[in-house]
Amino acid sequence: MMFGGSGSSQPIMVLNANTKRDQGKKAQFSNVYAAKTIADTIRTCLGPRAMLKMVLDPMGGIVLTNDGNAILREIQVQHPAGKSMIEISRTQDEEVGDGTTSVIILAGELLAQTEQYLQQGLHATVIIRAYRKALEDCIDIMKTKASIPVDIKNRNEMLRVVKSCIGTKYLSRWSDLACQISLDAVQTIMIDENGRREIDIKRYARFEKIPGGSVEDSYLLKGTMLNKDVVHPKMKRRIENPRIVLLDCSLEYKKGESQTSLEFSGEPDFTRMLQLEEESIREMCQDIIAVKPNVVVTEKGISDVAAHYLAAAGISAVRRTKKSDNNRISRATGATIV
Repeated sequence: MMFGGSGSSQPIMVLNANTKRDQGKKAQFSNVYAAKTIADTIRTCLGPRAMLKMVLDPMGGIVLTNDGNAILREIQVQHPAGKSMIEISRTQDEEVGDGTTSVIILAGELLAQTEQYLQQGLHATVIIRAYRKALEDCIDIMKTKASIPVDIKNRNEMLRVVKSCIGTKYLSRWSDLACQISLDAVQTIMIDENGRREIDIKRYARFEKIPGGSVEDSYLLKGTMLNKDVVHPKMKRRIENPRIVLLDCSLEYKKGESQTSLEFSGEPDFTRMLQLEEESIREMCQDIIAVKPNVVVTEKGISDVAAHYLAAAGISAVRRTKKSDNNRISRATGATIV
């Protein structure tokens, strides 16, 4: 905060006790040093002969990886320039998904090269302007000389592209399998509508890890998978070509939002109340049974009474699925969540 009274021309800085404040050249060199340090941390993770880093995460688990972003995610950095370096790798991971390590090492090297010019007394804006020009040249060369067009329809070409990403990862010895699975997965969730192509990996592609077995057992499931059991033991577990109802409401009587008070005047009233609860659930279930589905999936709860009615009608029900899972089922089946 800055206070300047009418009499005092000097601003007074009120800062935290252990705050360091650098200005001018010192700050520039400290930024360069921070960037170099972070680049050096993951320098050995680059390329096909990369070494793995063993990182302890805050929960005490051990991560073995040579993915730059995964390592930097776990590192606690105080320096502001160091923090923005880590942001670079996060952005690269979200936008491209590969090259997280290269981006950091490149940025670190570019900053390291500026050190000698700063010592010679060149102004920072001059250096940045030169880097801007260099960037334009790089993009030109990339477009004209260094890149080759890729045919998306050609599976072998696409596999080569994916393989170049996986080649540097820990998965490289199963790269054929991994490439096939990843390519199939992307093609499964791709939608082509009126010339608009949409691939939403975050929402529609999902990894389900199941303990036991080896990497070779992994495969792609063209559909959705929930690790859930049916609500009632009498419900069918295998249904082919089902009619599916997706709900995001609960199949149980509605409890009052705030404190609800009930007053009973006679003994039979209590039984009558329980009956009313059952009847309201029965009505809900009958509305569902009228549609003649085989499977009901809901994001909320299903009470025992509702489970009984559904099981009697030969309907299998699954409760408390995640919203994201429900979206996936609706995408796979074309059903609308009600």
